[in-house]
Amino acid sequence: MLSYLFINQPIREKIKILYEEGTFITSIRYYKHKVNLFLLNGYYVEVFYNHKLDFIEKIQLLESQHTRMKFYCDQIRIPVLD
Repeated sequence: MLSYLFINQPIREKIKILYEEGTFITSIRYYKHKVNLFLLNGYYVEVFYNHKLDFIEKIQLLESQHTRMKFYCDQIRIPVLD
């Protein structure tokens, strides 16, 4: 339910929700982005920040089986959520 509600919010609302309710985990460099990983009510959320253009391009839920999860796991030990 949260995933559906969160995904359909405007980007400014997603930022507000993450700031108020999310927990920052870590960040990675991924192509042209700095990607910040947050934990929000049992879901991993990625924030794709384009540092050259100085803006957030997208905010999306991260599936626990996504290949990008390995980049995060290489930095810290995070539990895989089912």
